[in-house]
Amino acid sequence: MSSWAKSLAELGFELPSTSTPIGVYVPAVRTGDLVYTSGQLPLVRGSIERPGKVGRQVSVTDASRAAEICTLNALAAIDALVGLDSVVRVVKVTGFVASADDFAGQPEVVNGASNLLARVFGDAGTHARSAVGVAELPLNAPVEVELIVEVA
Repeated sequence: MSSWAKSLAELGFELPSTSTPIGVYVPAVRTGDLVYTSGQLPLVRGSIERPGKVGRQVSVTDASRAAEICTLNALAAIDALVGLDSVVRVVKVTGFVASADDFAGQPEVVNGASNLLARVFGDAGTHARSAVGVAELPLNAPVEVELIVEVA
């Protein structure tokens, strides 16, 4: 078990199976020493966890948890491509939040992703980030997360 996978397990998490893409793309791509993940949804056993818009059907707490699930799915895509132990550091997180018209708490939602990465990777989990409110996401997901990581 890699040291990062061990960190995940010690925190009570396990990597899910990599989700099958719902379009013509791959879950992750490596170029040089970077891996870019495709946007990952909060899919759990093939279904969206907590569907709907944040600030309407989905609470900030539930959306933050959904961002954590998206991040686990992104880490699974990285693990399938290069192995989680290859990760040197997390470079960038982009979080898209399906937001009700008056919702402005996107950073708090994307903290679900950032906090998980910090807990798993420690200092190597600190990253640049964008938290973007959007009108709709695929499959009525409340959040979608992309990662860029540096690998050895």
